[in-house]
Amino acid sequence: MTEAKCEHYKKKRTEQQETIAALQKDIYRLTQEEEERIITQNRVFSYLCKRVPHTVLDKQLLCLIDYYESKIRKFHKQRLYKEDESQSEEEDYRSLSASPTYNGLLMSLQNQLKESKTKIDILLSEKLSLQKDLETRPTQHELRLYKQQVKKLEKALKKNIKLQNIISQKKAESKEGKDEPSKDNQQQALIDQRYFQVLSSINSIIHNPRAPVIIYKQSKGTAQHFNRDLIQDCGFEHLVPIIEMWADQLASLKDLYKSLKILSTELVPWHNLKKQDENEGVRVEDLLFIVDTILEEVENKAKDSNMPDFHILRAVVSHFQKLFDVPSLTGVYPRMNEIYTRLGELNNAVRNLQELLELDSSSSLCVLVSTVGKLCRLINEDVNEKIMQVLGPEDLQSIIHKLEEHEEFFPAFQAFTNDLLKILEIDDLDAIVPAVRKLKILSY
Repeated sequence: MTEAKCEHYKKKRTEQQETIAALQKDIYRLTQEEEERIITQNRVFSYLCKRVPHTVLDKQLLCLIDYYESKIRKFHKQRLYKEDESQSEEEDYRSLSASPTYNGLLMSLQNQLKESKTKIDILLSEKLSLQKDLETRPTQHELRLYKQQVKKLEKALKKNIKLQNIISQKKAESKEGKDEPSKDNQQQALIDQRYFQVLSSINSIIHNPRAPVIIYKQSKGTAQHFNRDLIQDCGFEHLVPIIEMWADQLASLKDLYKSLKILSTELVPWHNLKKQDENEGVRVEDLLFIVDTILEEVENKAKDSNMPDFHILRAVVSHFQKLFDVPSLTGVYPRMNEIYTRLGELNNAVRNLQELLELDSSSSLCVLVSTVGKLCRLINEDVNEKIMQVLGPEDLQSIIHKLEEHEEFFPAFQAFTNDLLKILEIDDLDAIVPAVRKLKILSY
């Protein structure tokens, strides 16, 4: 029994010694951590504040530093743990990539990707070429115009060939018959060729896609008297009514300019438009300028719906002239400036009085006037009291009597003192008595 108890106690003792050793290790580790924590706290504090902690606020700052240091250590441990996991995953990947089936699968996938990329590039290049082809192709309207131009050019070419054949025949005839004049025919042929070139250029301008839409009626006036036999079957019969229509449109621009000018004077009379010279033609730019000006004013009115009408503004200006006696419009701005300066001076005076009298800035002028009146009454009462204190308790009649006596006596006294100063040849009143004493001594 005793041996069993002894062994039991020995086991307990060894267990206790082991626990004591483990606790001592933990205590040593904790003391080391605590010392490291204190050292890091002091180091960070000295780095931030450049001094040693010694106040309660410094202790709070040390606690905050300790908190953030613990967070940093925790993040460091988590990072180490994640690095270990990533290393294990890389090892698994390497072991997987080392297998031959995986390498073959990877190579096939890479080849498929390359083939798909090449196919995509080919399709993109085909798409771009098709887009360019579509952009270069003409539209139906342009194709129609081009066909008409080709027909006109074919007719012009035929006429040119006929004209050249005629010129060559005339040259041959002129060579055969030397007696006939050949120079006149050549000059006429050259002139006809130039006319043909001019008409061809006009025709190309009219059939240009940039030209306006050709909508016209049968020409009136000059076109009726024009000899159609001369232009029949020459390919340029359509030019005369078109050019006549364009001339009519250009001539009507002056009427349009006058109408727009009248409209602008009614809508925007404050815009001064320059006068058009009668010798100069009306340009489309001038018409566009007038229209843009009117549209701009209309848009501004639409944006600012609170903007008053012109008649309301005129009524306001006339009312201002009646109120402030302004005979002409040129005197409105000077009178407005004068009123503004006077109003500013009045506001400054009122503000200064409010500050001096310690009144609120929101107080009215009636309160200000009543306060100034009270202050004047107090000042008058104070002045009367001071006069009574200076003059004594005598009544007002005695004071008036003394003042009258002073007015009677003072001029005679002043004349006497002036004569005395002249006789004694002195300048000061205080020197009169010493001078009289000297004369008295000399008389003795």
